[in-house]
Amino acid sequence: MMLETYDLEAPPWIDDVSRHPLVTPRVKEIATRLFARIASGEFPFGTRIPAERDLADAFGDSRATVRQALEFLSVYDIIARRPGSGTFVSYQRKPAINGNAALGPSSYLNIDQLAETASPFAMNIAGSILAPEMTRLATIYMSTRDVADLHAQLQRIEAIVTESDTFAMLEEEFMMTIARGTHNSLIVAMYAILHDVRRHPQWAAARRQVLTPAKIKGIQLLFRSLYDAIERRNLETAVEIMKLYVANAHEDMIYES
Repeated sequence: MMLETYDLEAPPWIDDVSRHPLVTPRVKEIATRLFARIASGEFPFGTRIPAERDLADAFGDSRATVRQALEFLSVYDIIARRPGSGTFVSYQRKPAINGNAALGPSSYLNIDQLAETASPFAMNIAGSILAPEMTRLATIYMSTRDVADLHAQLQRIEAIVTESDTFAMLEEEFMMTIARGTHNSLIVAMYAILHDVRRHPQWAAARRQVLTPAKIKGIQLLFRSLYDAIERRNLETAVEIMKLYVANAHEDMIYES
């Protein structure tokens, strides 16, 4: 039986510099991260991506910077911007046929396959192993700028009351900011895979369902305590708070599954 899988592709501007517009490194970083989410299948072909203001909140940057990143993506036909309607994905992943896909190492990076086969228990184990150690390293190695970025993320999170979609996006970015604070590219990559699975539609929908105003408030309080512990470089407290956050998140996931 031949299985259809999808290779994780590099951004097209890596090989095609003929259309490369002049942009700042920050604009290219946001464009690259958006492309990764599109290429992973989080935003499939034809779907509308979040509005500029929501992306600006999620990335902790101005709408002008996000707009430049979207224009950058449109140059490479990854998205199509339709005035009055929104921004839609025009990129289509290229399937690769591999009779031994389930046995090869590339199968571990197939986000769709992982999302479809991972159980709540497997997600619980992965998060419980990675997140506390990630937090320990971030508490040690976060720079002053990293801590400031985390604080800015926290302020945006604390402004949410009922908007579960926006809150879920900001929650993911807060956790990824901690991952990047480890300054360990392998840990960042591993946590990005875990979050890409959790952002898959079947997981994301369940997550949004449990984000009631009371649940949002509880996470806001946890994240405030976590930020305070990281800022004070209190390793033990930061790790324990992260363990509590992971346990609560996976309890919700198991309950909804």
